[in-house]
Amino acid sequence: MAQNNNTKETDFDTSNRLKEIKEVLKKHHITRKLSPEKFKNVLVDLGPTYVKLGQIMSMHSDILPKEYCDELLKLTSDVPPMPFSDVKEVIEKAWGCPIEDIVESIEENPLGSASIAQVHRAVLKNGKNVVIKVQRKGIYDVMARDIGLLHRLAKLMPPIGDLKNMVDLDMVLDEMWQVAQQEMDFLREAANFQEFRHYNKQVVYVGVPEIYTEYTTDRVLVMEYIDGLLITDTKELTARGYDTDEIGSKLVNSFIKQVMEDGFFHADPHPGNLRIRDGKIIWLDMGMMGRLSESQRKIMIRGVESIALRNVSMLENAVIDLCDEYGYVDRARLYEDLKNFLSRYGALSFGSLSIPKTMQEIMDIMKNNHLALPHGVTMLARGLAHIEGDLVTLSPDLNMFDIAQQRISEKAFENFDIKKESIKLGKRVIRSSNKAIEIPGLLADVMQEYLNGEASTNLKLQISGPFAELVYTSVRNLVIGMCLTGLLIGSAIICVTDMNPKIFGIPFLGFIGFAIACMSTLFLIARYMFIRFIKKHRK
Repeated sequence: MAQNNNTKETDFDTSNRLKEIKEVLKKHHITRKLSPEKFKNVLVDLGPTYVKLGQIMSMHSDILPKEYCDELLKLTSDVPPMPFSDVKEVIEKAWGCPIEDIVESIEENPLGSASIAQVHRAVLKNGKNVVIKVQRKGIYDVMARDIGLLHRLAKLMPPIGDLKNMVDLDMVLDEMWQVAQQEMDFLREAANFQEFRHYNKQVVYVGVPEIYTEYTTDRVLVMEYIDGLLITDTKELTARGYDTDEIGSKLVNSFIKQVMEDGFFHADPHPGNLRIRDGKIIWLDMGMMGRLSESQRKIMIRGVESIALRNVSMLENAVIDLCDEYGYVDRARLYEDLKNFLSRYGALSFGSLSIPKTMQEIMDIMKNNHLALPHGVTMLARGLAHIEGDLVTLSPDLNMFDIAQQRISEKAFENFDIKKESIKLGKRVIRSSNKAIEIPGLLADVMQEYLNGEASTNLKLQISGPFAELVYTSVRNLVIGMCLTGLLIGSAIICVTDMNPKIFGIPFLGFIGFAIACMSTLFLIARYMFIRFIKKHRK
């Protein structure tokens, strides 16, 4: 009986929420043209859950139109905080004891409040200054319900502008739910902090807050309180003796290392998640992290190199290897699009390129050619956009492409193993030598087949018009030229022998060969002059 009541209550909540969604959609006249700004406003009116979904959706400029993603990037995570009584209830339920047993004091006003969680400053019984990240009460159930409703609405949604035609809404919703679930699991975030610390333990200018794992659960995260400066507070940083150009360079180097070497990077490095303390860049909030496999990293390095070398084929192969196809891919069109892309940057120096803008253009090309980026790369695009935004304030003269190119080059040199490379080179030389030794034998076989009348050549040209005539004439002249060359060489060889009979002191066959070659050459010259004369008088 109780189960039936719970089911009825859930159905009632779902029905009410669906009614609220319909009212919001009706208010914004959703069946008319859906502009990016209207889309953002709809999400804001639907509440904090949809704000978070909009933020996740903003990463998908490889699928969504760019203007929608740009507008969704404006969504803010700041939402009204939940009552402190709810905060206390969530913490005590997670710890299984009264909050006073572990915490000496806790500030009721949060340091920040977002759609999934809010953060409170506190002091533990052992005197440690910490921040406690507390998940919103019931947020998992609310988001799960809303995602289910969105799937239902996606099937019923009429065509709205070009959005439904350009996006697989079910696929985007599934990925958004996957990312949201990861963000709501604070044990995963704690593990992310530990993994990030492991990868960067040798980097003296990078730090992360200490995690108190004994007090951390899937809904409560307890970590060291960081009292450093905002990374974009350039005035205060300068006043305290910091070089903002140095900080900017180290920030980019750290991010490039995360991407290209570790394959584990911070996907949300906006200014609020970066602090400067004791000469170190402290990375905060690791709920949203990106991962790249080793093969993906190698492909991306090939892509960077292909842009530097302006090599269209190399870039095309990197794009095809990296992406998933969700429709017919016209390789000829893709090649032409990438060729035009590289030609636009042909006159620019490598250091003047903008990584986020360059990546966005490539993503637009992918979208137009039915290619979708893997999840990790879409998160990388978001991270790069944030890093460049940080640099605009911190050190506007720095260029990420320059630093990335230098770091990739240095890493390639560091990984260069002269012994291994020498072995590889030696193997190539041996293989090439073996093949070279076989060449005279192969040529002898070909000549023998030719002399025996066994050699044949099949040539099929599907051309017509003036081009066909040009090809025919070129091939004919080439064949005649080769025959005359062979005749001259053969005659010259015969002339150095004592073959009889002779004429004018040289072997008769050699004389005949020279005579035929000379007459043929004179004939061809005369024919060429005659054809030119006819064409001239026709005009």
